Amino acid sequence: MRFATIDFQGQPRAAIDFESHYRVTPFQDLAEALRAFDGDISALADVTEFETVETADAVLRAAVLAPRKIICLGLNFTDHVAEMAHDRPAFPTLFAKYPLTLTDPYAPLVKPAISDKMDWEVEVGVIIGKAARFVTEEQALDHVAGYTVVNDVSFRDFQNRTSQFLQGKIFERSTPVGPCLVTRDEVDDATDLAMTLTVNGEVMQSGRSSQMIFGIAETISYLSQILTLEPGDLLSMGTPSGVGAGRNPQRFLTPGDVMESTIEGIGVLTNRIVAPDSSMS
Repeated sequence: MRFATIDFQGQPRAAIDFESHYRVTPFQDLAEALRAFDGDISALADVTEFETVETADAVLRAAVLAPRKIICLGLNFTDHVAEMAHDRPAFPTLFAKYPLTLTDPYAPLVKPAISDKMDWEVEVGVIIGKAARFVTEEQALDHVAGYTVVNDVSFRDFQNRTSQFLQGKIFERSTPVGPCLVTRDEVDDATDLAMTLTVNGEVMQSGRSSQMIFGIAETISYLSQILTLEPGDLLSMGTPSGVGAGRNPQRFLTPGDVMESTIEGIGVLTNRIVAPDSSMS
């Protein structure tokens, strides 16, 4: 099944995707719905209070608008580790984002005036269903509601200012997520999906999720030893090679550029880069 968060009468609502139309539920987003149903996303189909919106009329929002946790992996593909001139990590390289960092799957992305190194990173997003604490790798995927597409847009000049690169990863409304949540049964647990990113139609990244150093089940098990993963939490699993900072010469995003971030079986994010208006500069 496929689920999304869409605009309905000026408010975000979790919805079920029936291809020709969306069935709108009372929940604010998929994270809220997952918490209400203890991770059983299919229970949305039993909600009796609903309206419908034709697919052509739907405005999609980020699949999860307000997850309690957004945990991302850096340096999780061997070829990306090499292009960034790092050693292969012995443990997952983790950093966090915040809800204000997330934006919609087709939203314009502002290139801040204070950064000249805005970069792209297509990633598999994992949305947690059931709470996970002290789970084994064998149990881990039972705690996954489904998968989505994330573009971990990064501001390399800020990322590299210190050894802690959080500030380069959390610019407001810079990380598109969506366009939907696809349940596990539709995408073979996301173990070997094609991942591509284009800028103005030119392929910049091309890889497969099977190239991850730390896989989805391993990462969930690892994180669950540290803290409880809760329904609606978002994990972003790292990116393959081809980022702008790893190219020779380096290449970064400028206003007018259009990115398409695609993951096989899940969907496509399309985001245009725009200049800040005078209130943002």
